[in-house]
Amino acid sequence: MKEILSVTNLTKIFKLSKKQQQLRNLNKPIITAADNVSFTSYEGEVFGLLGPNGAGKTTVMRMLATLINPVSGDATVGGYSIVKEPQRVRENIGFLTNELKLDDFFTPNYTFDFFAEMHGIPKDAANARKKMLFEKFGIDKFAEVKIANLSLGMKQKISLVTSIVHDPNIIIFDEPTNGLDVITAKVVTNFLIELKKQGKSVILSTHIFELAEKLCDRVGIIIDGKMTACSSIKEMSGEKTLEEAFFELYYKTTGEAI
Repeated sequence: MKEILSVTNLTKIFKLSKKQQQLRNLNKPIITAADNVSFTSYEGEVFGLLGPNGAGKTTVMRMLATLINPVSGDATVGGYSIVKEPQRVRENIGFLTNELKLDDFFTPNYTFDFFAEMHGIPKDAANARKKMLFEKFGIDKFAEVKIANLSLGMKQKISLVTSIVHDPNIIIFDEPTNGLDVITAKVVTNFLIELKKQGKSVILSTHIFELAEKLCDRVGIIIDGKMTACSSIKEMSGEKTLEEAFFELYYKTTGEAI
């Protein structure tokens, strides 16, 4: 299998304010959100980064998407270094953040056209792709409604389609179903399955075991910023469920029984 993503010793440290330090009950004004994280993902597979909230998943995903820089380590995405070639990485990925940052005064139509123009997509091609994606996700009926007046689920759908406006082969989704109602979550899950069938390479983070079991070929478990296990679902869970295997590993790693 061809490597599509190679992560080597990615480390990210954040400085904390005095208030943050007190809230976390820490002795030092820093926190290591990602601690020498390493893993590999292959072309055409869905790789899941699994862990509890605050484990470091989002930090890793944002480094892979070149939104933040590591303090050490590197990763290649589609053969391009996130440290040395961030622009080439951005050109070759679609990234869906778990935090919606759409402009409330724009419409879905304008938002899609704006991102299509940013990626240099010809007008005819952009319109054809918009028609397909808007119909698939039911956005077409709300195409001229201001985003401020749309539901959370519809906003998530708009974020998703604009993140893949350029039809990338590598897609990085951070908690793609987080906070969604069951109908919208199902639509997003079905689309991820469709992307996999198309041969796209998908890296997603989640804390939802059922989603990981349904979608992922392999998973990496991250706890307290460290990659503690990385293998196929079958190898990781054996005769257990993924949830049972995770909590066994969590107890071994932290000593905390759940």
